[in-house]
Amino acid sequence: MGSVKHFRPQTEFYTDEHCHIVELHNTAGDAGCSIARARVEPGVATRLHCVRDTAERYVILEGAGRVEVDGQDPVTVGPMDVVNIPAGAPQRITNTGARDLVFLCICTPRFKLRNYLDLES
Repeated sequence: MGSVKHFRPQTEFYTDEHCHIVELHNTAGDAGCSIARARVEPGVATRLHCVRDTAERYVILEGAGRVEVDGQDPVTVGPMDVVNIPAGAPQRITNTGARDLVFLCICTPRFKLRNYLDLES
């Protein structure tokens, strides 16, 4: 049976990673995928981290940034760019613009906090 989940911006929360998150879809009933909206303020870089056993894709919606994945040189990203992040790869994104950097984080399988590893601790 299909379903619709409506966007609830009031559920946004700030993380120790230095970004704001709204969980759009993350349930045990759909363990294969989760989707979150991330927002990074101007001039802010997320902490270097990885997500074990979980591949991520960032779909940039608004703003400008620079992303670092798995030790590769930073790459400039903007609206409708897709960043593919293999499971366990070190990563961070920096907002290089004057307004918020907003993107979707699509995780397979779904994001579980126990798989998140801060690499700056």
